[in-house]
Amino acid sequence: MCHQTLIGRSLQAALRCSLLFLLGLVGSFAHAQAPAQEQALTLTASDAQLKWGPCPPFLPKGCGIAVLHGDPAKDNVDVFFKVPAKSTIPLHWHTSAERMVLVAGELHVTYDGQNTAVLRSGTYAYGPAKRPHKGFCASAVPCVLFIAFESPLDAVPIENTDK
Repeated sequence: MCHQTLIGRSLQAALRCSLLFLLGLVGSFAHAQAPAQEQALTLTASDAQLKWGPCPPFLPKGCGIAVLHGDPAKDNVDVFFKVPAKSTIPLHWHTSAERMVLVAGELHVTYDGQNTAVLRSGTYAYGPAKRPHKGFCASAVPCVLFIAFESPLDAVPIENTDK
């Protein structure tokens, strides 16, 4: 009986060691397969290293877009969108949903079928994909909006149908 107990304990110890070895091996393999780590990033809307590019021509003169992370032609791109003070953003829509936080200014945004929302610095807003919307930068300073797009960046103007 004592002999069987020793064999049972030895077998259990061997199984435990094997299991720990396999778990370590799997963990090492998963770590080795991980993509190269990206660098963390912190930017402000006034950061000198931002590269402000032009907006589509239907948007207000002086408008700018700075890509913060990602590629505008691919999924998951983050941008700063800046429009001059007292400027109007015409009715348009995006293929992607938008997740936004106003960084500077006061922006009034109206989505079709909804009341106008007043965004102040720090306000979060969500815009559904393909939902037409327009805006007005009501402040005396430019409005800067952080926008996270799920799909490639686009903005499709809607022609005014008023006659």
